[in-house]
Amino acid sequence: MTQIFRSSLLVLCTAGVCTLASAKLPAPSPEAAAKAAEAAAKAAWGGKVDNYKLCQSQDRVAAHYRKTTPSAKPAAATGAACTDPGPFAYTPPAAKPAEAAGAHSPPGTASSPPSTLVPGAAAASAPKF
Repeated sequence: MTQIFRSSLLVLCTAGVCTLASAKLPAPSPEAAAKAAEAAAKAAWGGKVDNYKLCQSQDRVAAHYRKTTPSAKPAAATGAACTDPGPFAYTPPAAKPAEAAGAHSPPGTASSPPSTLVPGAAAASAPKF
């Protein structure tokens, strides 16, 4: 009996943890989103720098091998040379104005003028053809 109780308690706790883990987090603030975008750009730049250093290292090793091994074949055209990514420079994207961001009301036909308080008042007093 104790074994069944323990296993059902374990299943219940596991389900609770999974439910909490799958809960939706609120959207980040604009400052946090900008900081995350800058961190992602810096990480991508760091990857480019690492690839550049690796390429230089491989070129040095290949040159040393060709110099020390008499039977080594000369270097073949291997495509693009190592390209330096340069210093880190991040320019944040420009903020969209309210009109371009889709902040205005949705398109549609109005049932009454905006100055009336009762939605159907203008339609009832309007002449019908």
